Amino acid sequence: MGAAIPILFVFIGCCTNVVFLELLVKEQPGSGNIITFAQFIFIALEGFLFTAEFGKKKNVVPVRDYLVLVVMFFIVNVSNNLAFGFKISMPLHMIFRSGGLIANMIMAIVVLGRRYTLTKYVSVAMITVGTSICTFASAETVEKHDDNEATAEFSHFVTWLMGIGLLTFALFMSARMGIFQECLYSRHGKHSREALFYIHALSLPGFLLTWRSIVDHAIKFSSSPSLPVLGSLPVLAHLPRLWVYLLGNMLTQYVCISSVFTLTSECTSLTVTLILTLRKFLSLTFSIIYFQNPFTISHWIGTVLVFGGTLLFSDIKGKVQEAMSSTREKVE
Repeated sequence: MGAAIPILFVFIGCCTNVVFLELLVKEQPGSGNIITFAQFIFIALEGFLFTAEFGKKKNVVPVRDYLVLVVMFFIVNVSNNLAFGFKISMPLHMIFRSGGLIANMIMAIVVLGRRYTLTKYVSVAMITVGTSICTFASAETVEKHDDNEATAEFSHFVTWLMGIGLLTFALFMSARMGIFQECLYSRHGKHSREALFYIHALSLPGFLLTWRSIVDHAIKFSSSPSLPVLGSLPVLAHLPRLWVYLLGNMLTQYVCISSVFTLTSECTSLTVTLILTLRKFLSLTFSIIYFQNPFTISHWIGTVLVFGGTLLFSDIKGKVQEAMSSTREKVE
């Protein structure tokens, strides 16, 4: 039962978070900064109260090392959320970020000098092809739904291309951050809750660079209409719906990320990878069906390649054989 509860909350928190995120970006595509800021300040406050114990508990990992992670983590999150303002759909956003194995492998080869088996390279090739198919399919969708004028089409395509550039940059920056974090944990031990708090808390001053966007969208959020479902509750009847969505996004993001951190201490990396892959696939499917996002046969082919490649990278067959062999040895 140790892993059952965090697994349950990974699905509940992460899948629900995608719903609130899509509700926000559908109405305000450029609201990435205020969404990220809200998530960071909520997790930082929670960590200050319960992890740092109001600043009384001393950190194990030096703050200077956390600052390096902070810069990387902040840039990755802001870049991913800003991409929504460049005509990047939620399905493409989720699929593109699922290609993180490619970036991680490349960075590990370049930075750490690692080498991998043929199966690993094949799986990465599948993910690369799948991501490319989805990317080009989405490019065609953008062109078909835009104005017929050549100038307008080119302008929209360039905007979309900038969004792809942001996602690509965030993908490789995230991979580099993972390698740095891996080296950090090997020196100081794993302190996931501490890292969660310091990374989010030390990132907060960075939002001063985007304060205008945060204020502008706070005004827009405040002017949004209320949710009809809240009409029967006098206290919440006049609460703008975008603030309600943002509150839901903050709470579910905390449930999601804290559950993932807990899961890494309860399960093997294979189990965590499989759970997160399945969670992404369920979120993607729900996004397509409920929000009626455009999704062609090319998108489906790309999706199968991406998720199939991810599972192949995890070496399910080898892990299952290893587990069965271990079980037989215990029985004997």
